[in-house]
Amino acid sequence: MEMESEIERGAQSKQNLISENNGGLGCCGWILVIISAFFSILIFPITIFLSIKIVKEYERAVIFRLGRITARKAIGPGIFFIIPCTDSFVKVDLRTISFDIPPQEILTKDSVTVSVDGVVYFRVNDPVASVANVSNADYSTRLLAQTTLRNVLGTKNLSEVLSDREGISQSMQMSLDEATDSWGIKVERVEIKDVKLPQQLQRAMAAEAEASREARAKVIAAEGEMNASRALKEASLVIAESPSALQLRYLQTLNAIAAEKNSTIIFPLPMDVISHFMKK
Repeated sequence: MEMESEIERGAQSKQNLISENNGGLGCCGWILVIISAFFSILIFPITIFLSIKIVKEYERAVIFRLGRITARKAIGPGIFFIIPCTDSFVKVDLRTISFDIPPQEILTKDSVTVSVDGVVYFRVNDPVASVANVSNADYSTRLLAQTTLRNVLGTKNLSEVLSDREGISQSMQMSLDEATDSWGIKVERVEIKDVKLPQQLQRAMAAEAEASREARAKVIAAEGEMNASRALKEASLVIAESPSALQLRYLQTLNAIAAEKNSTIIFPLPMDVISHFMKK
């Protein structure tokens, strides 16, 4: 509700500043304008250099006549004329401007101090409002970006700051765009560049991750041993049902040993065979 009321107040202030131009220059103002125009025509070859102005394709000009904005819409690009002595103008750049947010020490929702920086891209959407409603739109947007970064990250946990950068960037972009709308500024994009953690917290997180990996490795090893023991149990049951299977296994083992080119081969014999010869 507070944000909506601020936006409404900003829109009203913008409308009031521009609508005041409908009051006109007054009688004295028009007399001064007429006198200035008369002398401009009178010494035309000289005043032509003071009257003709040029703005580039990416620029717009906001003209003030006796301190009042002459039109709701900025002039340009190209050539335009002003009346010397009574008219002045301000050039406004419409290109996208980017700036870095300095690293901010922020206390997260779970009481962890982190250092976060970012980058903001914005452009002037309404030249008249950017001149009439704020003294320095660029500098004001930079300060507002720093406070918005602190306010948004102050409501997030450390895990959200590390994993949900895109959501934080979108939230900041929406907040900045709404707050600077009355200044004629359009915030196009906000990006979180880097999140720096204290050294102690980094070591603690590394130890936690290592302990978690070791626990998973132990679980996997236990599952492998369990599967191996089950396979051995099944094999022992099969061998118990067929004693000749054990003899075949002996032969397979002997074949594997002989393939390694060993000089000594130990061949196991069943006890019942040895006992048969001992009786004789």
